[in-house]
Amino acid sequence: MSEPQVIREIGPLRQRLDAVRMRQQSIALVPTMGALHAGHAELLRVARENADYVVASIFVNPLQFDRTEDLDSYPRTLDADLRVCAAHGVDLVFAPSAAEFYPVEPLTFVESPVLSRHLCGAFRPGHFRGMATVVLKLFNVTQPHLACFGEKDAQQLAIIRRMVTDFNLPLEILPVATVREADGLALSSRNKHLSPEERAVAPVLARALKEARASIDAGETDCSMLKAAATKAFDAEPLVRVEYFEIVDPETLSPLDRVADAALLAGAIWLGRTRLIDNVTWRSSKAIT
Repeated sequence: MSEPQVIREIGPLRQRLDAVRMRQQSIALVPTMGALHAGHAELLRVARENADYVVASIFVNPLQFDRTEDLDSYPRTLDADLRVCAAHGVDLVFAPSAAEFYPVEPLTFVESPVLSRHLCGAFRPGHFRGMATVVLKLFNVTQPHLACFGEKDAQQLAIIRRMVTDFNLPLEILPVATVREADGLALSSRNKHLSPEERAVAPVLARALKEARASIDAGETDCSMLKAAATKAFDAEPLVRVEYFEIVDPETLSPLDRVADAALLAGAIWLGRTRLIDNVTWRSSKAIT
């Protein structure tokens, strides 16, 4: 198990990756904000399987935090993250400072108003603008052949895919399935903030999504009925505050009245001060988690 090279500045990063491209090796990028867990490890594994050279970025992006306290409290665990990267065959870790990545106040941003209108975008103003902007910057400085993103962040994935299409970016986006605990809870860096009581309740979101998808399989297509059934599941858990539970078109992320060929079922809940998100996809031919 070899240690990945760590580069903190854009100039040396570009020089290193230019040399990789000169050897005609393919480059995979896995953008992260650190605090790596098994879900990130799966992204790294998929990247390793699909490219000659794997780059992981570790950067807590200030542009995508709408609350200063969230930015300040976000876990920064670089030493542990480097061990995860080493264990999964990462060749290079790009870990810039905020001053390196934003040397001047940014005045240009990536906007996706249609895809960020609903779901998390309705509750986190500016988040997806900051996310898309930093991802485009990462694509520009690394120029990868492919990049891996988790399906747990479905709205993020949809925005990045459309950004790649709309801006004619020469790379492939590889979606990676959500990694879950044994009880169904989607892995997230935020899970560590849950109290024991909150952790016991947390899988209710995954269960509600799974049950709603099963109802579609059984023939229910009315989205208001599906959401009403999910609400009853949450009502039984007094610790849960539901932010949203929606059924939307997987491509446009616009709310559906009825399910036809495909649907993205997505929800966000609060347990104490911890916000959790999850989703599942339903398609008429087969269900996909």
